Amino acid sequence: MLFPLSGITVDPWLPPFVAFVISFFTSMGGISGAFLLLPFQLSVLGYTHPSVSSTNQLYNIVAIPSGVYRYCKEGRMVWPLAWAVVIGTLPGVLIGAVVRVTGLRDPRHFKLFAAVVILYIALKMIKDLRRRPAEAAAASKGGPLAATYGNPGTTVTITHRNLKRIGYTFQGESYDVSVMGIGVLCFIVGIIGGIYGIGGGAIIAPFLVTFFGLPVYTVAGAALMGTFVTSVAGVVFYTAIAPLYPQLSVAPDWLLGILFGLGGMAGMYLGARCQKFVPARAIKGMLVVIMLGTALKYILEFLK
Repeated sequence: MLFPLSGITVDPWLPPFVAFVISFFTSMGGISGAFLLLPFQLSVLGYTHPSVSSTNQLYNIVAIPSGVYRYCKEGRMVWPLAWAVVIGTLPGVLIGAVVRVTGLRDPRHFKLFAAVVILYIALKMIKDLRRRPAEAAAASKGGPLAATYGNPGTTVTITHRNLKRIGYTFQGESYDVSVMGIGVLCFIVGIIGGIYGIGGGAIIAPFLVTFFGLPVYTVAGAALMGTFVTSVAGVVFYTAIAPLYPQLSVAPDWLLGILFGLGGMAGMYLGARCQKFVPARAIKGMLVVIMLGTALKYILEFLK
């Protein structure tokens, strides 16, 4: 089947199938899957136009609501954290979209920069996993969240929220984070996400877990929600500026993005539902594998 806007030919069943498999696993860690769909589109489908970024964000818009709904239903959505992520990321996404179209049509060098950042986060998370096995085991009480699911301690309780700090309790532990720190992080991540159309969740979630010490069970929903809102802004912005660049493919390929999104919708819902049965260390390990694979891929592409 030919997709005229992107200029690629692919069987219509392949995009939703690939998106389903990717999003099922990545949504457990607060990642929409767009971070892996982008290399798939670039390397496998041969979709290299700037519009691949907006198409990737269109996938986020269609796919993410099912995962967010599941986290909300199970009481694991930290709304103050989600809105802090949105407010910090949104301006960065718009800046990233402009940079993608005007300055990084061939983003080879920026991929190297992104790879270094991602690799640093992955190595820090590996160090965190290796040096605190006893603490991680105690936190999970010998098993995943499913062991206590249904008790009051498995839902999030907001203790305080203001312009400076956000605090909440989860599974008997208290957490407190700086709004300013999250905002600065998300602004930087938003620029990267706006350029590549990944929404930023693939970087935000590991940062919140590793540098802010937040439990992955409560980070996933907020990261997905932030990715959804910023992806809406990204698609709108790419579509609005497309007439200014008639020689380029800037606006999303709507049919391809929706096909990816439908597969991602099913994968995210099941992933969010199954997350509570998976130990936190296993989810963190999955995030590490995803980041290492993507970083090494970008480095190899740069060296070529």
